[in-house]
Amino acid sequence: MAREIAKTYEPQQIEPRWAEYWVKEALFRADAKAPGPVFSIVIPPPNITGSLHIGHMLDHTEIDILTRWHRMRGYNTLYLPGTDHAGISTQRVVVRQLAAEGIDYRKLGREEFERRVWKWKEESGGTIIQQMRQIGESCDWSREKFTLSPEYSRAVRLVFVRLHEEGLIYRGHYLVNWCPSCQTALSDLETVHDERQGHLWHIRYPVIGTKEFLVVATTRPETMLGDTAVAVHPEDERYKGLVGKKVLLPLMEREIPIIADAVVDREFGTGAVKITPAHDPNDFEVGRRHGLPEIDVMTDDGRMSAAAGAYAGLERFDARKRVVEDLKAQGLLEKVTEHAHAIGVCERCHTVVEPRALTQWFCKMKPLAEPAISVVEKGEIKIVPPNRREEYFHWMRNIRDWCISRQLWWGHRIPAWHCADCKFITVGLETPAKCAKCGSATIEQDPDVLDTWFSSQLWPFVTLGWPEETEDLRTYYPTSVLITGYEILFFWVARMIMMGIHFTDKV
Repeated sequence: MAREIAKTYEPQQIEPRWAEYWVKEALFRADAKAPGPVFSIVIPPPNITGSLHIGHMLDHTEIDILTRWHRMRGYNTLYLPGTDHAGISTQRVVVRQLAAEGIDYRKLGREEFERRVWKWKEESGGTIIQQMRQIGESCDWSREKFTLSPEYSRAVRLVFVRLHEEGLIYRGHYLVNWCPSCQTALSDLETVHDERQGHLWHIRYPVIGTKEFLVVATTRPETMLGDTAVAVHPEDERYKGLVGKKVLLPLMEREIPIIADAVVDREFGTGAVKITPAHDPNDFEVGRRHGLPEIDVMTDDGRMSAAAGAYAGLERFDARKRVVEDLKAQGLLEKVTEHAHAIGVCERCHTVVEPRALTQWFCKMKPLAEPAISVVEKGEIKIVPPNRREEYFHWMRNIRDWCISRQLWWGHRIPAWHCADCKFITVGLETPAKCAKCGSATIEQDPDVLDTWFSSQLWPFVTLGWPEETEDLRTYYPTSVLITGYEILFFWVARMIMMGIHFTDKV
């Protein structure tokens, strides 16, 4: 007797049955030795910060359509799934979760905090993979990868060590973007700029030995506490007689020089600018050229440091109000004008970012970018739509060194060990027993972790077994196509191209 067909489609009954059948029969299992042309594609690994949203579903559906189409046409297909540990984003989620329980994550300690994040990963990562299975994605589930797995971590460490040996990774003291909320350095790409209506405060700096004042305009009066010079343009006739003299820094009673530098815009404000090397990109460069000291007046959490004198301990925007009030009380605030300007904010938490001169790890990008520009120019890689191609070229041709260290606990810990005795830094694949320079056993691993994009950029070839010369790597790399959002063209795609060329000579 024929079974009656249901009058309505019941996906809850039908779809799990088919999904189970597909997995049981290994219908989507890829075989590197199988005949036929190859089609391979990797999933942009979702962050383990929650569950998939509709944007993920759109991308995954498009990827799945392409994969199934090539499989039906006889291609040897690989659709590789996985998830990303998403360093800073995941840490923020778990920190908030702990705070809701009344727990300060810092008091837990690093090891216990990492354990809690791994617990979150099992819950969130499991949800993501289950969602992907539920919508019927035709992935090879036997190849599921995670960017913080032991095998993946070893490959990340190897890449760091090799780039360091080649002189492409270095440790230096430069101006970086600092998020007081996340309490970590950020790359330029992780800092977005909002156009906001603000103010220009015009402040009178007394010229030593005269009754004159040099009026300086600034959008951030609280940073004046770290000023180490006032600069004017060398061809500005208004100030030629003042170059070489000194002014008394208001509120701090510190003498600082008046210098001449061509970076000064004579049309901005009064044509005289405060130089705060520890808190402004242009000022940092001016400071280096003129040998000026760097005074960091901020703490990691966005409060004023001891270097801020009487303002120490104040939250930076409260300090701004106090500074303005005190300048006004001393007759040193000439005027305040409306001023629209771009303010850098953290891409993740939207906190106003503070430029700070700090010691961090960096990766030289120009030597890596040049071959990546060439392959797109030659058409070896096609970027669709074409207007994104021009954006790619613009960014790559103006690329700056990448700050790759993050002051977090969740992520790939930097494989560098600091010697307490001679201060030498040993970088290596394995944990050393002693300092490579002086032999001291008093060494400690760098507490910082790598920017999450450092590991994500290796995704297409590390997931196929690199650094080993595996059959999978030979067959499925380079991958055939990538479907992803334009907003990570530079975060992820450009860096994958650079790393792919550098470590495999293919892309």
